[in-house]
Amino acid sequence: MHRRLNKWTWLGLAILFVSSGFFLASSMPKKEKETAIQRIVIDAGHGGKDPGNLGTGRYKVTEKTVALDVALQVGEYIEKAFPDVEVLYTRDSDNFLELHERTKFANTKEADLFISIHCDAFTKSTAIGCGSYVMGAAKTDANLRMAQRENRAMLLEDNQQDNYDGFDPNSPEGLIELSLRQNAHIHQSLKFAKYVQDQMRTRVGRIDRGVKQAPFWVISFTTMPSVLIELGFLTNPNEEDFLNSEQGRDYMASAIYRAFKEYKKSLEEIESTVGSIANTEESVDEEKPETGDEVANTGVVFKVQLLTSSAQVELKPENFEGLENVSEYRDNDMYKYLYGASTTYEGAKNLQKAARKKGYKGAFVVAFDNENNRIALEKAIKMAQAK
Repeated sequence: MHRRLNKWTWLGLAILFVSSGFFLASSMPKKEKETAIQRIVIDAGHGGKDPGNLGTGRYKVTEKTVALDVALQVGEYIEKAFPDVEVLYTRDSDNFLELHERTKFANTKEADLFISIHCDAFTKSTAIGCGSYVMGAAKTDANLRMAQRENRAMLLEDNQQDNYDGFDPNSPEGLIELSLRQNAHIHQSLKFAKYVQDQMRTRVGRIDRGVKQAPFWVISFTTMPSVLIELGFLTNPNEEDFLNSEQGRDYMASAIYRAFKEYKKSLEEIESTVGSIANTEESVDEEKPETGDEVANTGVVFKVQLLTSSAQVELKPENFEGLENVSEYRDNDMYKYLYGASTTYEGAKNLQKAARKKGYKGAFVVAFDNENNRIALEKAIKMAQAK
């Protein structure tokens, strides 16, 4: 005999049904929100037994203290504004960290951006201003001396010879060799560095020493866009006052944060323009380089930059992990090697994934016009869409 269910029984069944549905829905794996930048590493220079540059003596302020304070504030700003971005620190306290450990940490974590924060010093107390550096050959003696000074931190390490394969931070030959390292992320590094300088100049009122290149060890062995920021000169009394103040450090931290915000936005605008994301799951196996005629008809071609070298590399597949259709072009006395060709940004992203599968983790998309002139990626995407 069937019993008739009363309204309370029906209500209980409804609640059970709804809650079960909720449990199933909440148990389903959620797709992570993908962004142009998912993880960054912030590096506070020096630390522990290595104080870095020293102030004039009025406050006993040290580079390691200013760098750490600003680094932590930058990270805090980014974490609050972008909870989907993971912020990691090479050090978050006053401890000594070897140079090679800093770069190894960033590389192991597969960071999308590396920011190293420092303070400068000079023999003349009038030296003033903020500057940002990317890896490369120093164009002036002052930049070279600065790189030597920062690189000397490795001399405090117990196993310096083993950690750096005999590299001598005081050797001009060693610095030249360091400055010629392959750099797959120079353009992204320069972009972020420019944003930093713009913010320091326009929003904080700092003297702009510009974006420069120098053979800093800590940004020469990273596998992602990397910038070293010199906040100012501790040897200048007025700069020391600013760097030692809570307000000054906060202003500089917020400037670096706003630069990061601009940089992140610029990368995401490129992706959204073509309606795709950097980590697309499209297959790369069927992607084939397009013919010269197909490229010529669009007015723009996208390629994938594999590496930059001071020495010429023969264009043979075995020299490029088996990749075919590799081309070469010269830029500032350096050889740059490009893989494939596509008339669409989506196609180039597939080529990029293929290159990364072959081991070129730092491979990135570049664009050229019909006359083989390098052009901005944003401009190239718009040109391709207009066809």
